[in-house]
Amino acid sequence: MTEPLALASRRGRWVVAATVLGSSMALLDGTVVNIALPHIGEDLNSGVAGLQWTLSGYTLALASLILLGGALGDRWGRRRVFVWGTVWFAVASLLCGIAPDITFLVIARILQGVGAALLTPGSLAIISASLREEDRGAAIGLWSGLGGVAGAIGPLFGGWLVEVAGWRSVFLLNIPLAIVVVWAAVRHVPESRDPHPPEHLDVVGSACAVVGLGALTYGLIEVNPIVGLVGVLALCLFVVERRSPSALVPPSLFRSRMFVAANLVTLAVYAALGGVFFLLVLQLQLVAGYSPVAAGVATVPITLALLLLSSRAGSYAQTHGPRLPMTVGPAVAAVGLVLMTRIGPDASYLTVVLPGVLVFGLGLAVMVAPLTAAVLGSVPVEQSGIASGVNNAVARTSQLLAVAALPALVGIDAESLVDPSSFSDGFRYAMYICVALLLIGAAIAATLIRTPTVEPVQEADSVACKPHCDLTGPAVQPNPMRD
Repeated sequence: MTEPLALASRRGRWVVAATVLGSSMALLDGTVVNIALPHIGEDLNSGVAGLQWTLSGYTLALASLILLGGALGDRWGRRRVFVWGTVWFAVASLLCGIAPDITFLVIARILQGVGAALLTPGSLAIISASLREEDRGAAIGLWSGLGGVAGAIGPLFGGWLVEVAGWRSVFLLNIPLAIVVVWAAVRHVPESRDPHPPEHLDVVGSACAVVGLGALTYGLIEVNPIVGLVGVLALCLFVVERRSPSALVPPSLFRSRMFVAANLVTLAVYAALGGVFFLLVLQLQLVAGYSPVAAGVATVPITLALLLLSSRAGSYAQTHGPRLPMTVGPAVAAVGLVLMTRIGPDASYLTVVLPGVLVFGLGLAVMVAPLTAAVLGSVPVEQSGIASGVNNAVARTSQLLAVAALPALVGIDAESLVDPSSFSDGFRYAMYICVALLLIGAAIAATLIRTPTVEPVQEADSVACKPHCDLTGPAVQPNPMRD
């Protein structure tokens, strides 16, 4: 591997730019598609289940294969797999853009998720492996902030595209973006990989994850308990299979208390985010009467909060530890959701919508970068790809299950799409469930996330590293965020 790059260097900036644009492209197809859902349903004659599958098919493939994507990057080269994933994503986007019916679109969305599973874990792993340690906190903050900006501005831009060029354009836009990402990655991003990968890829573990999440999602969306139980059993087998020497998720990762705690926070918080971003744009359009562009404009405060605060939050976590922002952020976001429950027919933007999205955006900006830094800082650099993959899998899985389960839990069905009163009642109940999930995430962070303490460098000529490392060599200053 080449010498770590400085963030301020030209090549260091290109590394951040390429990874941000690539991961944002995958993220945008979650947020932008949300704003297009009413038009997709109308054009392709689809009910709530079809719209759920349009979102969940993508998230399902991403969540179930992202661990394999991280492992492939660590083994075969993170830049190489990142480029492969970007090309795959572009081809699948083309298929989405020409879909003649909802079934074709769902299949194409699943293929899109496969490409996203290859490129997403590589983006963070490339940053962690390519940049100097002292620059990683700020770089992760930039990655989170700019990626968050892309995700938040997606509904605004997507709403404009839907109105001007139709819903298909939101998929076709990915093709020129992918070309830029591939060019930047090939030209400027250094290659990196795990020098000691497992001997074999965990095919059985990957199959268990795909079957488990797929069956569980189908069971929740189609209200089929038997298929859902099959999914639960497959996921249990995936957990047991972790003991294999070539396990997709190395058991050593879970020896880090910080890693386990950060992923528990992710599980709770991202379930809430999945529910919010699925239902909010529908509430604004179906109940409040907003146009696609107006519904996108409504989320601009989230964009501004992420742009202004994420890098600072990442730097704060690098210096002072992630515990405080990971506790305060979800709690503030929960307050924003309580305010959003006031959104109803003809809701005023300034007095009803703006306070909720602004407070929610502030909470996200405080939380996202420290959470990401906690995950990557809790493991050795050579495991950054699989660690990023695990955290992304947890996030996507929780979002997937929230989108699959929430509508049924709160009484939103096909009739609700044409009954604003029924949809609004379901939206309000769903927001309170999401508030509870955010508060659970804040409580986990306050209880289990540890503020790091600086350990002195030992002066011995040769010392053994801490338990997460099996190397012996010159005196090493351990990363205080690990363990």
